[in-house]
Amino acid sequence: MLNELFILTKIKEGDIKAFEEVFRRYYSSLCWYAAGITGEMEAAEEIVEELFYVFWKDREHLQIFQSVKSYLYTAVRNEALQYCQHKEVKERYREYVLAGNVLEQSSDPHRLLEYEELQRLIRHTLDKLPVRRLQIFQMHRMEGKKYAEIASSLSLSIKTVEAEMTKALRTLRNEIDNYILTK
Repeated sequence: MLNELFILTKIKEGDIKAFEEVFRRYYSSLCWYAAGITGEMEAAEEIVEELFYVFWKDREHLQIFQSVKSYLYTAVRNEALQYCQHKEVKERYREYVLAGNVLEQSSDPHRLLEYEELQRLIRHTLDKLPVRRLQIFQMHRMEGKKYAEIASSLSLSIKTVEAEMTKALRTLRNEIDNYILTK
């Protein structure tokens, strides 16, 4: 425990070697642990990489009251469970849409017209996005690719992909909010 306290103190002070030691010690086993929960090694690796990124980025503010190992495993478990819940919600919605329930629920021509109008608004908004932002949005939302996959295939950093997705979603949200306010 004293050794972990020493390593944690070094990490908080910005010692990259101490961080790398923790990373090497736990990365592989955390990935296998997360894969056991998610059933997907790729998702598990993304979860663990994001955890270590946040761990390093917020190192000065870390409040760890148990061992570093316990902290990391608990954080990975929570993120993996959240990933599974999100995946389940997305899958249920996907099945709902594929079953045609969105349009079947309403035989009201007015609602169908609003739905079609909203679809046009979304297409029009996406068409106005810069090429790279649109490409990233389509790869993530339409093709289901992870940020790491997109970053790798487009030779970008994961943070650039995240930033572009945030901007694309903000643009869509603003256009939809404006549409709703004018209705």
